[in-house]
Amino acid sequence: MKISGVELLRLRMPLVSPFRTSFGTQEAREILVLRVITPTAEGWGECGALLDPVYSSEYVNGVADVLRTYLVPTLLRAGDISAHQVAPLLAKFKGHRMAKAALETAVLDAELRAHDMPLSVALGSTKDSVDCGVSVGIMDSVPQLLDAVAGYLDEGYVRIKLKIEPGWDVEPVRAVRERFDDDVLLQVDANTAYTLADTQRLAQLDPFNLLLIEQPLDEEDVLGHAELARHIRTPICLDESIVSAQSAAAAIKVGACRIVNIKPSRVGGYLEARRIHDVCEANGVPVWCGGMLETGIGRAANVALAALPGFTLPGDTSGSSRYYRTDITEPFVLVNGQLPVPAGPGIGVTPIPERLAEVTTAREFVRADEFAG
Repeated sequence: MKISGVELLRLRMPLVSPFRTSFGTQEAREILVLRVITPTAEGWGECGALLDPVYSSEYVNGVADVLRTYLVPTLLRAGDISAHQVAPLLAKFKGHRMAKAALETAVLDAELRAHDMPLSVALGSTKDSVDCGVSVGIMDSVPQLLDAVAGYLDEGYVRIKLKIEPGWDVEPVRAVRERFDDDVLLQVDANTAYTLADTQRLAQLDPFNLLLIEQPLDEEDVLGHAELARHIRTPICLDESIVSAQSAAAAIKVGACRIVNIKPSRVGGYLEARRIHDVCEANGVPVWCGGMLETGIGRAANVALAALPGFTLPGDTSGSSRYYRTDITEPFVLVNGQLPVPAGPGIGVTPIPERLAEVTTAREFVRADEFAG
């Protein structure tokens, strides 16, 4: 497949409500979307990077720069390529996994559309629909949190994830457990907000029968997570620490986690995400699909991934209305706590031109003929 050009689109999409985590509050998402054009099909990829380098070292402006300066020209000079060649071609550029993931996904989408094959089939998914959880941000008060959780349960979400940080952890978790049935699947996400000095505080979460505590310590502190695991009963799930199949295997080997959150954007794309799934499945470690407040483009691909057999826990694959009043694709709507796996070719969705235009703030096109010869 020969790429004719790559379009970079910058979007700004207001959230239905502010989303607060331990690293900051978002009121809108600044999103970079890629469109890869080939003679036979076009493909779409969404970058998970945030506006600022607070979740990871990548950020939207940096992603756009490395794409236009290094990654896109490298693929355009390569001539005929397949999606499986993207990662090896870009490997000489260190890091920038979110940028690479967006580009690889767009190439993969175009390739699969040209062959009339859904992404779910290409990945080896085994389900027609996936169970969905929802991520609940840090609130101004416990009553506000309880109202939000009640609303999501009424909508049918089968798992609740609470964002936590020092000072907002034990009491909100206790309040949710006291208000709602123990049968509600409940987990927490710290986004690296704690240290080993907080071990006793984190152990106070053990009585609440949580599915897991996600990424309590710094992303590079894998051994610290292994030490923490010896002092708390709640299973530790790693998120930011898992950037490849190799890092997943190492974390599992040292006992740093019993569960893994796979975010395709964080690990360099859906092909590496599948490899992480395979490593975890071989080691008996459950996985689930995390989210980065995606539009329908990223959500469609995540749902396809979440249909793989090792994804035995509900992911953050919420319906479109969780974050956006109007999505840029046909919205994903929760039905009985599940979302359907897209059955169309590629990622199975395409942006609606009018909706895409409404939220696009900038665009640029890199043509293959600029690098001819």
